[in-house]
Amino acid sequence: MARDGKQRGGGASPFKKGQSGKGGDSLYKEVTDRIVRELELGRVPWVQPWGSAKAALGLPKNAATGRTYSGINILILWGAVCEHAFPAQHWLTFRQALALGAHVRKGERGTTVCYADRFTPLSELERAKREGGEADSVPFLKLFTVFNAAQCEGLPDHALRVAPVAPEREIIPQAEAVIAATGADFRIGGDRAFYVPAEDYIRVPPQPAFFHQIDYYRTALHELGHWTGHARRLNRDLSGRMGSKPYAREELVAELASAFLCATLGIVPTVRHADYLGAWLEVLREDTRAIFRAASQAAKAADFVLGGKRDAAPEQGEAA
Repeated sequence: MARDGKQRGGGASPFKKGQSGKGGDSLYKEVTDRIVRELELGRVPWVQPWGSAKAALGLPKNAATGRTYSGINILILWGAVCEHAFPAQHWLTFRQALALGAHVRKGERGTTVCYADRFTPLSELERAKREGGEADSVPFLKLFTVFNAAQCEGLPDHALRVAPVAPEREIIPQAEAVIAATGADFRIGGDRAFYVPAEDYIRVPPQPAFFHQIDYYRTALHELGHWTGHARRLNRDLSGRMGSKPYAREELVAELASAFLCATLGIVPTVRHADYLGAWLEVLREDTRAIFRAASQAAKAADFVLGGKRDAAPEQGEAA
């Protein structure tokens, strides 16, 4: 998704009344409120929908560039796919559809995604040059409107390629390769799965110990999500004790990272720790930006596990 900062698919500034109809703060609240409602109903938005969704499993992808969306945009677009029963995970802007010789059908409503970044004002650069020290940057959030491929007509076949979904019960070579390539201290044995930050190792029960063997990979990817948070890697706060808010935040990051990794590898995600729903709800109700941070950290964790091989850009609203 491009970093050119231009509004696509409607012509309006992303912070003015227009096709998106909302600014950054209201997007934080809207997305958080939607996820809280789902959790209150006992549904996990990044997992549950796939049982009834019409679209094939996978990360949302830009139909024009083939690049996957990342961070909170994954949850936003997954939610739209399930809410509207879209049969595709492919998205694009109004102008991108035109560039492909296609068009968005009249009357279709788009879905708002976002691009988060920071910029340094010229005045701050001049101040730093004059006084010395680092120039302070300012965070910003831009909104963009995208449309599902099902809302368009005339899209070429190459824009709608879908990766095959892995079978339920067999060794998944691509998952084995990803786990091995991390170089993590991965120990097989026992009857519990966990990551030990102080000693930097993961323990997972042997695959035959799982009632559904595919759960071995879901569990391994969850623990690898925690593993990325070590101080020598992405340096997240792993000090929280069970029941604390820092602990709940980290579990949310690992859950999302596992869901993103599963979708990338063609494995249907499931909830690894449903008993944390109450703690997640408490965190989300207190802070409308918590899910945005968790999704962003989870996307970085997933990319770290994949060795940067997944072609994605965090929190971007327009595909390059």
